[in-house]
Amino acid sequence: MAFLTINGRSVAYRLLGAAANPLVVLAHPLGMSQAVWDDVLPALLPRYRVLTWDLPGHGASQAWGDGLITPAALAAEALALVDHAGAERFHFAGTSIGGVVGQALISEHAERLYTATLTNTGAVIGNPELWNTRAGRVRQEGLAAMSEEIVPRWFAPACFEAEPALKAGWCTQMGRGDDDSYALLCEMLGRDTFDGKLAGKAVKVQLLGGSEDLATPPSTLEALAGELDGAPLEILEGVGHVPSVEVPGLFAAKLLAVMAVDLGDVGANGVDYATGLATRKQVLGEAHVARSTEGATSLDAPFQQMITRLAWGELWSNADLTRRERSMITTGILAALGREELTLHLKTAKRIGLTEAELRQVLMHVAIYGGVPAANHAFALAKELGWGE
Repeated sequence: MAFLTINGRSVAYRLLGAAANPLVVLAHPLGMSQAVWDDVLPALLPRYRVLTWDLPGHGASQAWGDGLITPAALAAEALALVDHAGAERFHFAGTSIGGVVGQALISEHAERLYTATLTNTGAVIGNPELWNTRAGRVRQEGLAAMSEEIVPRWFAPACFEAEPALKAGWCTQMGRGDDDSYALLCEMLGRDTFDGKLAGKAVKVQLLGGSEDLATPPSTLEALAGELDGAPLEILEGVGHVPSVEVPGLFAAKLLAVMAVDLGDVGANGVDYATGLATRKQVLGEAHVARSTEGATSLDAPFQQMITRLAWGELWSNADLTRRERSMITTGILAALGREELTLHLKTAKRIGLTEAELRQVLMHVAIYGGVPAANHAFALAKELGWGE
């Protein structure tokens, strides 16, 4: 876990995975913490860089302090973390109040989103009386006392039956939170809604809900779908309010499907230049791609466009292999053939997160199947570029 000071507050976050992978930002529900994503991470990290963080007064993040909390302020906090990670655009997934953060991003910062997956949330959640009453009780009684009442509403009964310790664990986690920050977030949910603020935004949105969700039942998600121009909605049977905890494998599969690049009918139409360019920038870095494109002349500009569409659009954007796997294949081929692009892809292998042991095995395969001189040259070049100790 790491910490970043944002507007004078310490915010706890995790940034995991290779810089060359597209970024996905995950926002947790009210009263919980970024730990709700732990069982989803193994499915995401081979293909994505993952950013999670704790909301104000939750987990290890500092309490809010003075003033109201607004969805815009929470979205700004998320964007500050994204900027810190060095990403311009990103995928987003949020549950409950995390989905409210997602709605704020869609409403005001749609140009920065590739996709948004909003689960167990709504443009309007509950009503002001409900949230103001809860805020008052939390300030008076404390989260530790109220957790026994609130936590059971998060999960389907079958989930508690399968994991009896789940209730006690999340009650403990909730009880450690800051009472006033939680109360301020309750008041935000009662005050700030997204009715009439989400239509006409050019963002791919997927909505997920749970058939057993008491806090945001399917009808709440249906209303949100209407606000989002009829965004697709799927209700997960037998699931409550927190699918990433209850059914992490299923949730990860749904999220991966939403985030996958839709290449369309490649045989008939190819892949558009913009898709290839986005992947090329992620893998090679913005600076390298800028040098390549700015240095192009009338002679080789069509060539740059071709490799962007074919190599980076049709191959590297395809989800059948991870970028890590493609890096190993590409490095091995270039080493065996002795191509000058090997230097670039040895640097790229570091961005993608190849380990020294993985690179060694790639080059040893080159030695056996491509020739010892080729591997010897590749090992020497890798050492010049900082591989090895």
